[in-house]
Amino acid sequence: MSAITHPADRRQDPYPSRLPEERWLPRQDKTVWSQWRPDAPLTAQQADQFDRDGFLVLKDLFTEDEVKALMAESAALRGGERELMDGSIITEPGSDEVRTVFKLPEQSPLFNRLARDRRIAGIASFLLGDDVYVHQSRLNYKPGFTGKEFYWHSDFETWHAEDGMPRMRAVSASLLLTDNDALNGPLMLMPGSHKHFIACAGETPEDNHKASLKKQEVGVPSHGALTKLASEHGIHAATGKAGTLVLFDCNTMHGSNGNITPFSRSNAFFVFNAMSNQLEEPFGAKKPRPDFLAERGEAKAIEIASGKLV
Repeated sequence: MSAITHPADRRQDPYPSRLPEERWLPRQDKTVWSQWRPDAPLTAQQADQFDRDGFLVLKDLFTEDEVKALMAESAALRGGERELMDGSIITEPGSDEVRTVFKLPEQSPLFNRLARDRRIAGIASFLLGDDVYVHQSRLNYKPGFTGKEFYWHSDFETWHAEDGMPRMRAVSASLLLTDNDALNGPLMLMPGSHKHFIACAGETPEDNHKASLKKQEVGVPSHGALTKLASEHGIHAATGKAGTLVLFDCNTMHGSNGNITPFSRSNAFFVFNAMSNQLEEPFGAKKPRPDFLAERGEAKAIEIASGKLV
């Protein structure tokens, strides 16, 4: 099947989406862009697992003191102890409970240091085979009893269609800031789903992000497609103690259930994009989303830092 062209500038689009009908397209990009070497930040087995499954769960990378400091900073950001940028806070549907705080490195020196840490950014740079920058960052919080679900989706589908990310050369890093178990709405992923691109049906509404940040309804696969993916690949719940790091490819299908337990769920989330994969005009929307959702303009490569956070 030939690629369609973008209506604005007639670009060839390898991953057209927001179409009249849903389509399945083959992935045309690598998952692991670096050749493994003995000094790599992952073992050869871990690199192969990420290539196969599209995600990796790593434990015991951070000390107890580091995790406690990050948890305290997270509480301060959510609790109004920090002056936050206008528009960077998203609340739960139907309440004033904080759901998401965007632009973490710009709003917290500690999270800025975390975003540059070799244990996260160094791994991302290896997986992507390039220097990296932060495409998006956020603090996710799912309160006890009322935390709503995040529906199944591929991040790349949105980043490509609405932000103009050209290729699948980005990786997400989620550092758990609370214990995540099978009951309190952990991240769920479909291993191997990153090898398929589901081109979603339906046009992008004007300012779609205002609704999708609370409940995503555009750019999500059909029930039939999700059933087929889950039947072929299964579903894995990325559980772990606070301090666990979950890395996943930009095209891995993922989501999470609502949280009706008394125990909140929180994580710090960073999207690392390859410097060679900087944003263009959106491929499936009339205008780009705001800068707090996607770093636009001339990106600056992260200077990776080593040593303890605190």
